Amino acid sequence: VHLEESGPTLVKSSHALSLLCTVSGGIVNSAYYAWIRHLPGKGLEWIGTIDSSGNTYYSPDLKSRTSISRDTSKNQFTLQLSSMTPEDTAMYYCAQSTGLIRTHVSNLSEYLYWGQGTQVTVSS
Repeated sequence: VHLEESGPTLVKSSHALSLLCTVSGGIVNSAYYAWIRHLPGKGLEWIGTIDSSGNTYYSPDLKSRTSISRDTSKNQFTLQLSSMTPEDTAMYYCAQSTGLIRTHVSNLSEYLYWGQGTQVTVSS
């Protein structure tokens, strides 16, 4: 399984971020797919997940600004994060679960396959 993130590396403050994750070796309607970020000087933060049925789950802290969708015909899923601020500057990752979620979609240990990540910087 290979996941690759793509999208802008620089976003202006107050603008929206749109990232794409392309999956190969896996099928987006057969597993759970998540967006995760690593904020500078902090740990990994779960942003949200889309499950095999297309249902979405979001971090309460980011829910009002987050949207995750998928295109099963292209085996891709996307992240949209609105109203970006410099505090959203981070490395963004997409990840895939091994199958059914055993604990909770926000538990990062549920995701075995990760992309290399893409650095997003928000300018003030």
